[in-house]
Amino acid sequence: MSWRRLRTLIVREVRATLRDRFTIVTMVAVPMIALLAFGFVLSTEVKHLRLGVVDASATASSRRLVAELAAGGTFDPRPFATREAAERALVAGEISAALVIPPDLERGLADRPYGADVPAVQVIYDGGETVLAGNADAFLRALLASSEGELVAGDPRHDPEAAAARAASAPGSTRGVDVVTRALFNPRLEGVPFMVAGTFGFVLSFLTTLITAVSIVNERLMGTFDQLQVTPASALEILLGKLLPLGAVFALDVVLMLLIAGLVLGVWPAGSIAFFLVVSTFYVVTSLSLGLIFSATSATAAEAVQKTVLFSIPLIQLSGFAFPIRNMPLGVQWLAEVFPATHYIRVARAIYLRGQGPLVLWPELALLAFFGFGLVAVALRTLERRA
Repeated sequence: MSWRRLRTLIVREVRATLRDRFTIVTMVAVPMIALLAFGFVLSTEVKHLRLGVVDASATASSRRLVAELAAGGTFDPRPFATREAAERALVAGEISAALVIPPDLERGLADRPYGADVPAVQVIYDGGETVLAGNADAFLRALLASSEGELVAGDPRHDPEAAAARAASAPGSTRGVDVVTRALFNPRLEGVPFMVAGTFGFVLSFLTTLITAVSIVNERLMGTFDQLQVTPASALEILLGKLLPLGAVFALDVVLMLLIAGLVLGVWPAGSIAFFLVVSTFYVVTSLSLGLIFSATSATAAEAVQKTVLFSIPLIQLSGFAFPIRNMPLGVQWLAEVFPATHYIRVARAIYLRGQGPLVLWPELALLAFFGFGLVAVALRTLERRA
């Protein structure tokens, strides 16, 4: 082996890499972005979680309980008059969990005889938000488990000596408030339906964009795409000629994924399968349009792949595929709304886990349509400029 030749090859490769500014930026920026995202944005710590509170007790103990939950910044309590109003807000996404305080909370805390059950509050979650529900449940149980002393310390009916005697004789009964949980739509908080519905969004976003970008760049490099543009076909006809065949293939993929999820994993949509297929097919066209835009701005297939990978990083982290958006900082939540995948994953999970239809999901569908038609229009303009 010649060290001189090896040195020449290394110098050549370094110079080629340094000339490729896109690669340099990718190599430096991606690790930094990933580190900040996983370390800051995607923290599993629950902070300022919107908690609906139905206080049927309306006593000093219940108000102190709510104040204890809000004191550490973990929860932001919002009052509701009835359980039904809190459940509606939960399904609409206005709150992340609901706490129902019974009317006899204070009496149960102050006058509980030895051996009697501790008073219980009910916590209601949206089972469609599996990860978020699990995090909130753990924090609520930890905060409420040691609440007896704080809640009744100022109550004149409270006997500290009796409470100490109970604690000494029955250590397992020292909890001040018990928690009874109820999950809407997904009672056992199963993670498989949550991830299955989100996987549709990830696959249809990443794979469709990648395949379209690479295939069209390769056609441009071989000259076949330029030959197509000098034919009498209009830019719209070329666009549809590219999108419709690939869209049909990926629509078939959606059907196959749906059948495999149902037959192998036992996960079927709780809502309309036809509605889910229609929404997914439209989203396929949206992602294909994005891939065409990537290809039009890439000189090589490698550059198209790099752009697709860069796009997939925020897609995985910020779209709600694996991490709850409600746990992220407010500015990042606004940024997540820019991604079409965010809205498609919400719709997919609403259909799969909640069984919701177009009348309930129309705001998300409207945003999805806005992004879809916008990306198709941009792709069409891109083809017209290259014609």
